[in-house]
Amino acid sequence: MTVTLTYRDAVAVLEIGDDENRFSLTWLDEMETALDRVVAGEPTALVTVGTGKFFSNGLDLEWLTANPDQWLPYAGRVQRLLARLLTLPVPTIAAVNGHAFGAGAMLAIAHDFRVMRVDRGFLCLPEVDIRIPFTPGMSALILAKTTPQTAVAAMTTGRRYGGPDALAAGLVDMTAAEHDLIEVAFAAVLPLVGKDPATLGTIKSTMYASAAAGLAGSAV
Repeated sequence: MTVTLTYRDAVAVLEIGDDENRFSLTWLDEMETALDRVVAGEPTALVTVGTGKFFSNGLDLEWLTANPDQWLPYAGRVQRLLARLLTLPVPTIAAVNGHAFGAGAMLAIAHDFRVMRVDRGFLCLPEVDIRIPFTPGMSALILAKTTPQTAVAAMTTGRRYGGPDALAAGLVDMTAAEHDLIEVAFAAVLPLVGKDPATLGTIKSTMYASAAAGLAGSAV
């Protein structure tokens, strides 16, 4: 698994890996470095995508099981990444190429827009079934980006949403065939390149102030 950042025209393309793309410490390091590069350059837009079966399977549960005393600092890093994406001062879109579970679904939700593969993959918040309650910040993120009805259905039932169902529920903004996914994502944000980062960042920080504050707070 390697996070890579390339540019196509003026759009940054962030490839987050080709396996389950769980939030390992190394993965978090690479994501933070990539986002540093995105905001340090000329005004751009960001497309985030995985490769293969998974967009992201979320938290590194195997590592957490072996290191339970590290939950608070680990969860804090995850929440800071989500908050950063939520308020990133460039237009962002997640191209959900496959399964997006738990924090992986939240990673997609933290983007401005989402396009999901229409024929394969599920977006799911399974915390109720794996006995990991949402942190206050994660709850605030989901509630900020979904309707109350969708939040209840997604957060309390562990329902798996395929592309068409995710679109109907408002969890994604559009769907596309696998071979069109990147093109659709690219076309959605290319016209937005050039937005003033300071202004856009302030707008997002104001829009999502409660969610960003929750993500910056305690993970319990």
